[in-house]
Amino acid sequence: MLNRLFIEPLLGMGYPVNEIKTLRRIEKYIKQNDEQDLKFDMDFIGIQNYTREIIRYAMFVPFLHAKIVSAKDRKVELTAMEWEVYPESIYHILKKFQAYENIPPLIITENGAAFSDILQNNVVHDPKRLQYIQNILQQVLRAKQEGINVNGYFVWTFLDNFEWAEGYHPRFGLVHVDFHTQQRTVKASGHWYADFIK
Repeated sequence: MLNRLFIEPLLGMGYPVNEIKTLRRIEKYIKQNDEQDLKFDMDFIGIQNYTREIIRYAMFVPFLHAKIVSAKDRKVELTAMEWEVYPESIYHILKKFQAYENIPPLIITENGAAFSDILQNNVVHDPKRLQYIQNILQQVLRAKQEGINVNGYFVWTFLDNFEWAEGYHPRFGLVHVDFHTQQRTVKASGHWYADFIK
């Protein structure tokens, strides 16, 4: 619903009020020419993808009648953010966006995973992140081989950083940062990725 709420008006399709009935509540706020003014000729579509969400019917949830089934409850492999490790999600979202008529090129502007990283002897071995990135890139290649117009991929992120409400705890970076000394150490995933993009 969230993806459609943004992309379809930008593509000149209007809001998906027929399929997502709860959106009809916004119709009273739409003024003449609003939907035409929302249409935008984009150079590319930036996609941010980290995982998938599974939902189930929930009669008592207002409007949507659905709720997210947490990855933790599904007993699947998790990142430090408690997101499911599911590389196929990037393939599915690329395929979904490519299905729109006259879609501009797609660029993955954010994708990555946070795992517990340990710095030992100036080395960070992060096999889970490395495997995650390799699996994601396989899914991007799969999409490209099927004719999906994906023209770029950016890992989130270069350096461990401050993550919104989570603070400095989740480490997404290809480079480990000691937040006390500011010392940077390239992780195993960072070395692999540098070789790969050469």
